[in-house]
Amino acid sequence: MLTTEDTEIHRGLEDHLFPKVRFMRLTYTLSVVALLCPAVVSAADWTIPVAGNIYQTSPAPGRTNPWTSTDVVHSVYVHVDRAATLELSIEAGTDGTSEIETRVGEQKFAVQIRQSTEQISVGSVKVTEPAYVRVDFQGVKKSGRSFGRIEEVLIKSDTPDLKLTYVRDNNGGMFYWGRRGPSVHLSYSVPRNVDLTYAYSEVTVPKGQDPIGTFYMANGFGQGYFGMQVNSAQQRRVLFSVWSPFRTDNPKDIPKDQRIESLARGPEVHIGEFGNEGSGGQSYLVYPWKAGRTYRFLTKVVPDGEGSTRYTCWFGDKAADEWRLIASFRRPKTDTHLKGFHSFLESFSPAHGYIGRRASYSNVWVCDVNANWHQCVDARFSVDGTGGNRHRIDFSGGADGTDFFLRNCGFFTGNVKAGTRFTRESTADQQPEIDFDQLPKK
Repeated sequence: MLTTEDTEIHRGLEDHLFPKVRFMRLTYTLSVVALLCPAVVSAADWTIPVAGNIYQTSPAPGRTNPWTSTDVVHSVYVHVDRAATLELSIEAGTDGTSEIETRVGEQKFAVQIRQSTEQISVGSVKVTEPAYVRVDFQGVKKSGRSFGRIEEVLIKSDTPDLKLTYVRDNNGGMFYWGRRGPSVHLSYSVPRNVDLTYAYSEVTVPKGQDPIGTFYMANGFGQGYFGMQVNSAQQRRVLFSVWSPFRTDNPKDIPKDQRIESLARGPEVHIGEFGNEGSGGQSYLVYPWKAGRTYRFLTKVVPDGEGSTRYTCWFGDKAADEWRLIASFRRPKTDTHLKGFHSFLESFSPAHGYIGRRASYSNVWVCDVNANWHQCVDARFSVDGTGGNRHRIDFSGGADGTDFFLRNCGFFTGNVKAGTRFTRESTADQQPEIDFDQLPKK
């Protein structure tokens, strides 16, 4: 039986690791309401709903409305579990006539689209091994306003027991969540029966693994999270948030006595509220962090003895040996030390969900109330419902020397089963040396 405190910790993890999916209408040039198909099908025919499986991959991620430029490439991704021959067709129509080129690897097919929506044969494709198959569509010429609309991608195969994996329907807004891609997580093993005060970790994003719409969450805990994001081509942030104990997706509904209180913030840090995934207090620093550099994260969780808990986070460039205060919050109706320590990697932009990303989580430690440091060398891997329900299977994680790593999106082949445990090599010689009294207070 869970205690009140355990229930709160579980809820905090659950709210992120398995977020409530909501019906969100996704308007897309090439989309229609999907036919319902199982995610993994053992049959000769499959209908792939374009709305949940297509991306604009050239000249840049995004949406072109209407589809008028010959520079634009739209790509649909489907995973096959073995070598196979696939017969491709599309359900498509246009307001005039148009010609598009369809490509699968080196194979190219010229396709004519007429005014009425109809099923049009594309051609036969051979897949030599288990992999995601990318089907590209690019306009060549047109008589109407646009190259038209592709409503469905149809696949037939005589390959025995062939299984296809793709985002199959929009139940729970899965076209939105599926295009974002699977989120992956590491839950760290920490000492039992010890009150913990601090969580410490180091995060390195390899060069080229930092697409827009990525959250590299370093220090997660039962009531919030702390990490760094790529918000746009011009802006990156360090983000620290704490959920309110009042369950709502609208921060304006939180009663006054259950609101997150801001106690302190560092220079240039923005303080506000957030919603739509639970609600609470949020802080962020606009900061030009760079791929290839290592950043360190420190989180303090301390009950105040009056029925509330204080959460404080610091961030810094490891090579510069710096610490910057991000913020300090008070969470009412909460009496806990640090629990539920975890990290995760998330894509939060559907337009960029086809681009791969990876991060290393290294030198992970916790510190107890007696100032004793403990290494976290073991972690348990998990994935959200997008991956767990096999709408997409481009997710992975593991241990690489002294580092843990997480990887998602990019439609790569080779994933890791949820529940797998990883063990990294010791970094006992790199125990954090932190004078807690000297950490910045503002």
